[in-house]
Amino acid sequence: MTTIENEYLRVSIRPQGAELTSVFNKKTNTEHLWDANPAIWPWHAPNLFPIVGGLVDDTLHIDGNTYHMTRHGFTRTSTFKKIESARTHAKYVLNFSEDTLAAYPYKFEFQILYDLIDNALRVSYKVVNHDDKTIYFSVGAHPAFKVPFNAGEAYEDYYLEFELSEPLETHLLSSTGNFDGQKARVPLTNKKLALTRELFANDALVFKHIRSREVSLRSTKNDNFLSVEYPHFNYLGIWAKYGADFVCIEPWLGCSDTDGKITDIKQKEAIQRVDKGHVFEVEYFIKTNY
Repeated sequence: MTTIENEYLRVSIRPQGAELTSVFNKKTNTEHLWDANPAIWPWHAPNLFPIVGGLVDDTLHIDGNTYHMTRHGFTRTSTFKKIESARTHAKYVLNFSEDTLAAYPYKFEFQILYDLIDNALRVSYKVVNHDDKTIYFSVGAHPAFKVPFNAGEAYEDYYLEFELSEPLETHLLSSTGNFDGQKARVPLTNKKLALTRELFANDALVFKHIRSREVSLRSTKNDNFLSVEYPHFNYLGIWAKYGADFVCIEPWLGCSDTDGKITDIKQKEAIQRVDKGHVFEVEYFIKTNY
């Protein structure tokens, strides 16, 4: 376990998945990450690579070949190596191996960097191409934030505030976790979406080509809040395990398959690419109000 901190935040990361396990606000004495209760949902903030969401029949299609891969890819269960660590910075890396090549036939290096900048945590993803061909992939974040922040409050006291007032349309998921081809409106009231238990009764809300680049988690009972800023992510998932005391704000570059549609990785929706000898980089921020 690695801990980085400054005067505002104390953040812990574990080698499995290079996953955040704690984002603690030192000014408000508040733990903001879900505790990964294994009886409910055993993750804090998994990093998603080389796919986001699910595949039809858990099968990845690449150049006429098929590979077995489960939802959100293999990095959340992989052990990363810490290669840099300082008071406010940590860097982890996962390199391709025989095991990864059996599921994903590209020679890659996946780096995750954590940096504290005043009251914000910057999370950077880098995909380095060590192959002799273009690499195709998706990448995303899945942080789960504890709701409510404080004792004596209820889940329903909280809401999500989007950066922009925009029409939101969620793309519905089937029982497989893949898209079923249907959509539904998600109305905002003054840029706000109230949190309720029923909001996630039918799985995640998935917004494609969202214009808002920041979503804040706020309470009607106190002034404390946190926000997730994702300048270069075009897709956003909002999810909670039905009845659980958390909400996930998930910036994505990629998404699930649609049931019944078999697609090569090169044609997958929202797929990313990095050419031979090049590096892909993207970042998002978890910010607090102090």
